[in-house]
Formats: sequence, C-alpha cells, structure tokens
Amino acid sequence: MALFGTRPMILLIFLDTRLHTPMYFFLSQLSPIDLSYISTIVPKMASDYLSGNKSLSFTGCGAQSCFFLTLAGAEALLLISMAYDRYVAICFPLHAPVRMNKRVCVLMITGSWITGLANSCAHTVYAFRIPYCQPRAIHHFCGDVPAMLTLARVDTWAYECTVFGSTILFLVFPFVGITCSYGRVLLPICRTQSTEGRKKTYPTCSSHLTVVTLYFVPFAYAHLCPRAFRSPTEDKVLAVFYTVLTPMLNPIIYSLRNKEVMGTLRRVIQRICFVKI
Repeated sequence: MALFGTRPMILLIFLDTRLHTPMYFFLSQLSPIDLSYISTIVPKMASDYLSGNKSLSFTGCGAQSCFFLTLAGAEALLLISMAYDRYVAICFPLHAPVRMNKRVCVLMITGSWITGLANSCAHTVYAFRIPYCQPRAIHHFCGDVPAMLTLARVDTWAYECTVFGSTILFLVFPFVGITCSYGRVLLPICRTQSTEGRKKTYPTCSSHLTVVTLYFVPFAYAHLCPRAFRSPTEDKVLAVFYTVLTPMLNPIIYSLRNKEVMGTLRRVIQRICFVKI
C-alpha cells in the first residue's frame, strides 16, 4: 500500500507544473521518506513472521536502528517545515513567494536530513557500545533503542536522559509547533464568514493534523513514558502506529483528501486514455 500510494504521488507532482509549489515539493520529499521508513522495518518483520526465524544480527540491528532513527528525525522536521509553509501561505499569502522560495525549501529539507542523520549516528554509536546481557532477546519487532536498553549490563540512566531530551527536541517541540501553527491558521478562518476559504483550508489542515497525530503521539509516548509504566506488548502496539500505519496512510491521506492531487490524477488518466485512443 505504501508503494502504490507513494509512487503515483511523486509522479503526479513531477508531471503537473501546477503542483510545483513548496507544499508539494515538501510532499515529494515526504513520500520517499515514508517508503524508505517502512522498508527498514516491515520486510524483515514479515520475513521473520513467515519463516519463524525471529533473529537479527547485531550489525543488522545497528543498521536498522541507524536508518530508522535517521528517517524518523528527518520526517519529524519535514512535517514541521510543511506546517510552517501552510502557515505562511494562508496567513501571509503576499510574503509566501519570498519566505518560502526554492532556496529556503531546499535548505529546510537538507537541514532535516543532516539533523536526523547526526542524531541517529550519535544514538546508534553510543547504544551499540553498551555491554549487553546474554542471550540478547528483546520483546520487539525491530531494533528500537529503548527496547535494547532493557538488556544493558550497566546503568543507562544518563543515556536514557539523552533519549528523553532527543525525544523532546524531535517530537514534542515539533508537535507543539505544528499545533500552534495550525491554530494560528484555523482561528482567523473560523472567525470569517468565507465558506470558500474554509473549504480550501480545512481539508489541507485536517489531513496534515491527522498524519501528525498518528505519528507524533504514539512515538512520543513510547519514548517518554518510564519503562515501569509500560509493558513490552504496549511498546510493540504503539510502534506499529509510527513504523507501519503512518508511512502507509500518509500518501493515501494526502492524495485522496486533496482536490488538486485528485484533479491532476484525473487529467493524467484522461490524457493517457486520449493518447491510446
């Protein structure tokens, strides 16, 4: 589902010049991130489930953790960039071409990737230098750092504080920023009597807020709530939301609830049918 939802979205944005705006430029970056994100978890998880061989090498676990954290950090920062773009486009439409020009968009995307990669490398290198107990069996379907820390033979309180701080930086602050951004967008729209303005704003904002809530809330809860108040089963259920469901639903939510994307899809289909005829 992620594959079939992501590829048409990227193709439509590439083909239609009317979609060459900052919003769809960010969306064209979010789609491959989602596809890569789900690809680091689901193939291995499905293979283990079907084969019954529920094992992962220590090196493979490190690689999976590194890719997972990089993509997760990049997606979180990209989502807040998209929220800022919507805020500028709706609240300051005359300033939008200057504030959100191509150079600014490229810098935002590059900064998201670099920051996500730096955070991922720091956590992965430190987590895999900790001595672990034998046997190394974790109650999880992927190499998530909090699940691995339960096997540590040393006190990891200081490192868990850095995980807590990283979660605040990459999840809580962006979520609060996105919520405030859309609050600033929706408040003036609610006060106006313009039905047309509401029709244009609500679908975009509601789609983005749905994606953000499904991604940030379970992720933040799983990494901020103390281990004593969580069970391994709860961790796995919460992880399904931000590792499987959100990357799978993102392209569907952004395409089916977006009139411009659906209009472009109809035009492309009509063009293909006309050429065949």
